[in-house]
Formats: sequence, structure tokens, C-alpha cells
Amino acid sequence: MGIGIRTNDMPMTISKLVGSLMIYGLLTAPLCGYAQTSKIEEASDVIFQSSAQTVDLSPVDGNYSTDMHQSECHKFNAMNLILPGAMMTVGVFGIKNKAFRKLNTEIKNGMDNLRGGHFFHADDYIQYFPAVAYLTLGSVGIKSKHSIKERVAVEATAYMTMAALTNAGKYAFNEKRPDSNAKNSFPSGHTATVFTGAELIREEYGLGFGIGAYSIAVGVAFLRLYNGRHWLNDVIAGAGVGILSARIGCWMLQLYRQWFKWDNSSSNIIAISPGYDYKESTFSVNLAYTF
Repeated sequence: MGIGIRTNDMPMTISKLVGSLMIYGLLTAPLCGYAQTSKIEEASDVIFQSSAQTVDLSPVDGNYSTDMHQSECHKFNAMNLILPGAMMTVGVFGIKNKAFRKLNTEIKNGMDNLRGGHFFHADDYIQYFPAVAYLTLGSVGIKSKHSIKERVAVEATAYMTMAALTNAGKYAFNEKRPDSNAKNSFPSGHTATVFTGAELIREEYGLGFGIGAYSIAVGVAFLRLYNGRHWLNDVIAGAGVGILSARIGCWMLQLYRQWFKWDNSSSNIIAISPGYDYKESTFSVNLAYTF
């Protein structure tokens, strides 16, 4: 079965805006990432030309970097809680605050007028692009900061955390959607999904690829408003949930290394994370295992 995205019935201005943003995100990541990698390689050429020591920089798993530039994102830093915490706080604040609710209504009405009867549901598919890219970029020639098994564990933990936080929020706040009577609007799951992947890419592959990933994430957040599926505070909180979930995934890596002795190349990978289904009101423990 083929899946297509229909754009010919959209107003020309919004079609160009969204299309340009998505294309920018897809093209900017490799270009900025290549420029960033080239600078590092040029700097390393200068260093090693003046050194008699032979250093083996051959990557592990094809593209895994073990050099001194490797990120320490797996080390907990309380400062990294500020941005996602502030975004989630603003989102919660917007549920009850009259001024913010008025802003929500104004934005919804503006999007309704802009959209007319023409919807653009690319966000249903694009939300997964960063998640796929996070795992696959390191396997197609892009230097990554962690091995594939560690990336699998980090992403599994991040997305299970995101699902738990998102479903808990939908169950706890029961915010009505702007386009229906469904009371599961807060926070935006699509936005949380795409921002989780965007932050993972920024942490793993650097600012160049992060810019592209975050461009896609912003585009998805905009489309949630454009299609009338969420209020402004929903997407702000969803972005905060996504960023926080990605950072939790990175922080858990250090514990996984200790618990499962991942320094031993023969060890298997096990990632464990709690989950919650707000529709069934049930908790679960999720397990990801790789050989």
C-alpha cells in the first residue's frame, strides 16, 4: 500500500512555508555536519603533523568515534533540566491561565482562517524522521559518538520515557482537543516524538545535524497547530517532554555501562524503562534486548 502526501490543494503560501522548512531540515543536516566534520579533520591534521606518536583513530562499528572529542552527554548535569523543565511548566501554566487560553484561541482561529478546508498531514510521518536518522546516520559514513548498541539503548530508553511522560500528562490533565471532544490534547505526542529524536541527533552528531533535525521538529510542531490538532501550550510542553526524554536516555547510558558491564565487547544489551497507558490505566515495564 502506498502512502502519499497531498499538497496541491493547500494554500500556496503555507505550502511553500512548510515545504521549505522540511527541505531545509533535510538538506541542512548533512551539509552543516560535513562542514563541522571537515573543521575537526583539518584541526587534527595540524596536531598529528607535529607529533611523532602514531594514533589509531579507526572507528569502531565503522563510524564510532573514540577520540578526545567524544561527547560526555551520558553524565548527568542539572543545568540540562532547565530548558525542558521551563517548557513543560509553561505548557501546564497555559492550561488554566486565562490570558494564555485567550492566546491559544487566537492562534487556533488564525490557523483555521489560514488553513480553510485544506489540511496537510505530513506531520504524521515526518515525526519519525529524526528517530530513524539517529540510528542510521552512524551506519552510512557519519561519525557518531557512541556505538550502535549504545545508540539503540539510548533511543529505546528515551522513547519509552517520552511515551510514559506523554501518556501520564494526557491522563492527568484531560485537556480537550481544539478540533474534537477528545480529552487527550496535552501534551502533544507528535511534538514530543520529533523533539526527542532531534535532541538525540544534536547530542550524537553535533550542532550541524542538530540544526537540521530541529528544523524538522519545529515544522512538525507548527503543523500540529496548523491542522487544528493542538493548542500552543500542548506543543510547547511536548517539545519540553521530548528534550527531557532524550537527555534521560543519554544519562541512563552511564548506568547501563555499569550494570551490564558494557565495556566487555561480548556483553549483550538490555534497556529497561517504565511505561503507562492512560487509556487502560495500567503501568508496564518495557524491555529492549539486543544480541
